[in-house]
Amino acid sequence: MIARLTGTIAALGPNWVVLDVAGVGYQLACTPATAASLRPGERAVLSTTLIVREDALTLYGFATEAERDTFQLLQLASGVGPKLALAVLSVLSPAQVVQAIQTEAIGTLIKVPGIGRKGAEKLVIELRDRVAVLGVQPDGTVDAEPQPQVEMWREQVSTGLQGLGWSTKDAELAVENVADLVATDPQISLGRLMKAALQSLARA
Repeated sequence: MIARLTGTIAALGPNWVVLDVAGVGYQLACTPATAASLRPGERAVLSTTLIVREDALTLYGFATEAERDTFQLLQLASGVGPKLALAVLSVLSPAQVVQAIQTEAIGTLIKVPGIGRKGAEKLVIELRDRVAVLGVQPDGTVDAEPQPQVEMWREQVSTGLQGLGWSTKDAELAVENVADLVATDPQISLGRLMKAALQSLARA
């Protein structure tokens, strides 16, 4: 298993990154917030996991070990594959996942695109006794995240949402829905903006 990679950012997309490690470029799928925190040419250390399928080998990269471990744990629930597990971490931090599952906060879990009420209830039932192994305190603490550059957040949020499957129109609407958050707190993190944007789309 490839658990960690250290290298130089060679290329970036809305939900992927190419990491140059000793001349070998590894493409990793990641959350929009992780991709937005990286810059081409900079050195980066990403926790990783390799998903092996009959027709593909896919690497996933994470800003922290807690995110990677949560990604792996989520897939222990029936019906949850890598794509849905990554969507969960695009909306919720590891601490929020733990809190939602242990407190049976169905309303929080269904904010994730692709998770309905029945799916959320299944996650709670199947993972409630397992999330403790993550070592993340379910106190609602939001992980520290990079701060978005002024006005670049609009493009980053829109691109991230489209990378998760939302239309350009929906993504632009969500950007406007969270603009007040930036006006109120110019230092708000990109991750929090992404979560707020997804929540606004879920309510629409």
